[in-house]
Amino acid sequence: MADGQRIFINSGLITRSPDPNTVIGVLAHESGHIAGGHLARLNSALKEASTEAIIGTLLGVAAAVGGAVAGSSDAARAGTGVVLGSQSSAQRGLLVYQRAMEATADESAMRYLEATHNSAKGMLELFRVLANESLASTSGADPYAYTHPFPFDRMRALQATAEASPYYNKLDDPDLILRHKLAQAKLTGFLEPQQVFVKYPSSDNSMPSRYARAIAYFRRGDLNASMPLIDSLTHDMPNNPYFWELKAQAYLENGHPHEALPAIIKARELLPNNALLQILHAQVLLGSESPAMADQAIALLKQARMQEPDEAEIYKFLGQAYGLKNDIAHAQLATAEFALATGDLKLAGEQAVLAKKYLKQGSPEWYRASDIENSATKK
Repeated sequence: MADGQRIFINSGLITRSPDPNTVIGVLAHESGHIAGGHLARLNSALKEASTEAIIGTLLGVAAAVGGAVAGSSDAARAGTGVVLGSQSSAQRGLLVYQRAMEATADESAMRYLEATHNSAKGMLELFRVLANESLASTSGADPYAYTHPFPFDRMRALQATAEASPYYNKLDDPDLILRHKLAQAKLTGFLEPQQVFVKYPSSDNSMPSRYARAIAYFRRGDLNASMPLIDSLTHDMPNNPYFWELKAQAYLENGHPHEALPAIIKARELLPNNALLQILHAQVLLGSESPAMADQAIALLKQARMQEPDEAEIYKFLGQAYGLKNDIAHAQLATAEFALATGDLKLAGEQAVLAKKYLKQGSPEWYRASDIENSATKK
């Protein structure tokens, strides 16, 4: 969880979760943090702990200095003890608060799972896995020195409530299980290509296995092996936009943008307002290097920017599109945006200055270039 309102999912959670129910349990827990305003309250607790530690440090330093001036070594040592003790007290107080928030989020998760008719079994299973993995490191450890309650303690606190639910033994929907397995296959194909043929051997003709191998083959540049698998996927599930997306991506990244176009159009027919598909569609159009395609690509990228304003690559592709139109000013502005988003402040400032020379003074684009120039200079 970050900024109190968003949940970020680590890819490892999906690839390691045995079923969708485990992921649902984690989402329920993180939703409990959001509903409780825990991040904002944690920031307040951090400030209070810092204040406590600072006050204790100042008092301790004063005592130590005073003792040293008076020639009292006992007083000086006592002052040092006050410094260390105040810092330890502040830290432990903060950890108590964090553990309480985690316990509250667990309890909230149980209510959310019950209200949505989901089982808490996956959540408990995750705690069991975490407990087994941390057994060596937490054996004999001080439970009050951790930000989270120990996994075994969390299991004991929740198990009776979970097992009393009428949904405890409810199985995940088969369609949801398939989606989960496809997500695992996709992540493995893109993030762990060396594991694909171990986890998904050619003897396994299931849809997730074909999906993972299709990704691995196209990323090797082997379209002859990849395309039959992708075609089998679109044949078996023609209304899955992500299979069509994969076909477009495979063709595009292997230098065949014209072949990619029908596939991305089909994907967007099935999922028209998806920003990532809009970006890929724009990439396919730009891959033709035709100025006639530039305006459509720009329109798609601007639509995508409304949903994904923090996606830096949008500006990179906008720069390419404006370049195809020979619109140098807007190409430079887009390059400045991309450089700013990726942390290249020197390039951002340079491109913003160049863009301002050709943009109409007082226009929204001119002011944006000025903002980028100022941001790059200040940082």
